[in-house]
Amino acid sequence: MRSIWTGAIGFGLVTIPVKLYSATESSTLDFDMLDKKDHARIHFKRVNEHTGKEVAWGNIVKGYDLNGKYVVLTDDDFAAASPEKTKRIELFQFVKESEIDSIYYDTAYYLEPDKSGGKPYMLLMEALKKTGMAGVGSFVLRNKENLAVVKVHENILMVNKIRFHSEIRSTKDITLPAKNTIKPGELKMALALIEQMSEKFDISAYKDTYSDELMKLIKAKAKGAKPKATVLRVVHKQTTDLMEQLKASLGKRKKAS
Repeated sequence: MRSIWTGAIGFGLVTIPVKLYSATESSTLDFDMLDKKDHARIHFKRVNEHTGKEVAWGNIVKGYDLNGKYVVLTDDDFAAASPEKTKRIELFQFVKESEIDSIYYDTAYYLEPDKSGGKPYMLLMEALKKTGMAGVGSFVLRNKENLAVVKVHENILMVNKIRFHSEIRSTKDITLPAKNTIKPGELKMALALIEQMSEKFDISAYKDTYSDELMKLIKAKAKGAKPKATVLRVVHKQTTDLMEQLKASLGKRKKAS
């Protein structure tokens, strides 16, 4: 792996030199857009909406639509608004990891101690393990200030970018039933079904089968094979009665086990 950022974790007067690595990678296949006639690659041009003519990069500026009128910003304007460029993940508080709602989590990165950072790195990791805490702080990556959480993942430290509260949409516009119509018997049956289906979570048991099957199809087509059409399986509900559906689900699980 190649590090994408080098700097330090800072908490109190302690400084831990670290390297940052991407913790995830996409399993999605990359496709190019082609002309159907000759399979030539499609390119996009930057075109003036009034003249229809292509605009050179040097003549392009950035503007913000403020009440129907564009305010154009220069590089100096962006620099003036940019956060102070430091090479530190500055931790300013510690919280119980369980207190951070999963909706706030964003991109994850691995942290590796650099040079003299080994001992303080291990000290912070052991302290977080024993307390069940995570460090909340901020750092600048690609000219953008990010809120972040430093926590233990397996046997290393990991930093998760987290979203600011202002980035989370309110739930007030989500429509729910006017009143609770769940019957006690239905709830009891649902709890039984959940208990029956409960097991320890193992992410390795789940595979991106779509990408795998798509790659098989690509290789087959490259050899001249014609893929078989997938038959759409229509699932019909046997009953609209919620209790009957729960009973049938419990029965199906018992037979499967």
